[in-house]
Amino acid sequence: MHLLTNWAAIIEWLREFGKNRLFNVIVILLICIAILLAVKLITKALYRVVKGSEESVSGAERRAKTLGSVMKNSAKLLVGVFFLLAMLNEFGMNITPLLAGASMVGVALSFGAQTLVKDTLSGFFLLLENQFSVGDIINIDNVNIGTVERMTLRITVLRDMEGRAHYIPNGSVTRVIVLSKEFARALLDVEFGFEQNVDQMMSILQEIGRELHREMPDIVLEPLETKGVDAINHSGYVIRTFTKTARACQWDVARELRRRILLRFQAENIKVPVPQRMVWNIPTPRGMEHKEEI
Repeated sequence: MHLLTNWAAIIEWLREFGKNRLFNVIVILLICIAILLAVKLITKALYRVVKGSEESVSGAERRAKTLGSVMKNSAKLLVGVFFLLAMLNEFGMNITPLLAGASMVGVALSFGAQTLVKDTLSGFFLLLENQFSVGDIINIDNVNIGTVERMTLRITVLRDMEGRAHYIPNGSVTRVIVLSKEFARALLDVEFGFEQNVDQMMSILQEIGRELHREMPDIVLEPLETKGVDAINHSGYVIRTFTKTARACQWDVARELRRRILLRFQAENIKVPVPQRMVWNIPTPRGMEHKEEI
């Protein structure tokens, strides 16, 4: 009888212990699920913000997917570690030494992976702020100029004019100049001789710009704009012009403008100024001749 009473007490204790343990496990699971749902909602909100930005749909989707993937993977890793530690602690295991060892390992890894963490964080904010995207022509720190071919959280790949690929860690990027953001301007300086009438030359340039705008409206967004005389030198004067173009088209438009201007000069016999040099022949006074010693 006494043995049955003890067994009944033990079974009751196990039942209560199991109820408490099951309740705690359910609470831990609910916390983990809540964290993952919160990250999912934040990712969707981020996707809507990125989609609402002024860029192409494909570029927005790419940025949103990249950022969302980083946030989801990070959240899954943190939730997994939290669940593992909570379960170990729930089943009576002392996790203090484990946390201490993990912290030491984390410190050691932080010293060895500083560059990797810096590159990853820099890449995350480059994507988040949409400083540039694939297909843009950029100038990084006035050293690397080219078209963005690929962009990840750690590196940016540029393809220069000669076809060389530059792999640039995002953590080393300090200053970026985007040469193809939304639109561009073709800057062209044209030099004339003093014998050419400045107002007439400006009218000719404007006429060439209007013709180019009519024939190429897709890439020439506005007719050529003359800013006036930008410089005067010993052989003539310089007229500065601007032409608003589509993104990354400023170089092609400038080449076409030079070709048409040159053809117009040849058709109307407009001479390009040639640098001139004046030589003064001053006679040497008698007695000041230079004598060579032999």
